[in-house]
Amino acid sequence: MARLLQGSSISSSYLVEFEKTKNIPSRNFSSYFVHRTRNPKRIRNRYRSSLAVSSSLQKEEAQALVKQFDPQIPIEEAFTPPSSWYTDPSFYSLELERVFFRGWQAVGYTEQIKHPRQYFTGRLGNIEFVVCRDDSGNIRAFHNVCRHHASLLASGNGEKSCFVCPYHGWTYGLDGRLLKATRITGIKNFKVNEMGLVPLRAAVWGPFVLINFDKGSLAQQESDTDAVGAEWLGSTKEILSSRIIESSLSFICRREYTIECNWKVFCDNYLDGGYHVPYAHKGLASGLELESYSSTVHEKVSIQRCGGDSIKSEPDFDRLGSEALYAFVYPNFMINRYGPWMDTNLAIPLGPRKCQVIFDYFLDTSLKDDKDFIERSLKDSEKVQEEDIILCEAVQRGIESPAYCSGRYAPTVETPMHHFHSLLYENLCI
Repeated sequence: MARLLQGSSISSSYLVEFEKTKNIPSRNFSSYFVHRTRNPKRIRNRYRSSLAVSSSLQKEEAQALVKQFDPQIPIEEAFTPPSSWYTDPSFYSLELERVFFRGWQAVGYTEQIKHPRQYFTGRLGNIEFVVCRDDSGNIRAFHNVCRHHASLLASGNGEKSCFVCPYHGWTYGLDGRLLKATRITGIKNFKVNEMGLVPLRAAVWGPFVLINFDKGSLAQQESDTDAVGAEWLGSTKEILSSRIIESSLSFICRREYTIECNWKVFCDNYLDGGYHVPYAHKGLASGLELESYSSTVHEKVSIQRCGGDSIKSEPDFDRLGSEALYAFVYPNFMINRYGPWMDTNLAIPLGPRKCQVIFDYFLDTSLKDDKDFIERSLKDSEKVQEEDIILCEAVQRGIESPAYCSGRYAPTVETPMHHFHSLLYENLCI
């Protein structure tokens, strides 16, 4: 605290007061400070001002880092973003604000809230959220924070008729209304209708549940699936619809991985046009026709396609089918459609150097009871994920080396990666 205040206009006498507070219990700090300073309100205002200045400087630093990448340079001549994009805390904060807290973000799937009163929770940056289906069948999303003293309300997933705060028992309906506030006798200017859960804008496209965290968006469920799909997927909506919405798929299972790398490292690995597959995934490569690999970029989506070696009859290859489609939905959602399978990958940032990747597996309904096939397919898939985790964590360590600043693109295959970086630049410069 003292170190922070030294950079402000607060006099040294007040710094002395802060030094004296080191051994004071935190609950007594406020009363001590008010007693020992002649104008505590003035001090608090100056402290807040110093924090605002610090935040402003961090944004300026982050903006300077953004400008170190130029999307206008042709990919043949371009350098990849600097290592600071993958390590700097101020850059990470700017990403949360301008990339993740604007526009639609995939957060789950409808199977998780198939029936009324089912719910699931999640976290993105510093936002805790809960998604539920109310008694009328409507899907709703809220900040998962009690309006009394900020305790989290729900955890994990499950089924509830209402949300009861574990701290003081305040109770909220699945529509967000405050139903019960305990021991508030004597409280003044308390309006029940203003103390409900803070809503978030929710929507559904296909099997996916989306949330828009933008503070300026209207917090209500979006009923126009076509409009949401167009906003989220752009011109690829029809392509993906034919492979996802119009398919009969059953949810099979979820796998979660915590990876010691920046979330963009994982995305970059996905977007290299299959470049790394023959070197890092030899088992997978033997089941694909890599010479047929192709990539196309659209507004917010990159689509990679590759033929499967369906001529081979070995069990290891029957999960891949005759063609694989890999769709990257900006900024952090991946949809993989191959053979009878679909799996999705959601890369959730946990800090500048850590992310969580959630894999959800779906299978053609006709095969959902074939346990041997499912077990074999998941084993093959998990081997690929383990190989990718080793790669991504090694890349993160390399990025942090003083020997590395920026790299180069392989123009014939890494167009989707360049497109991803260009979209980031566009959002971060707003």
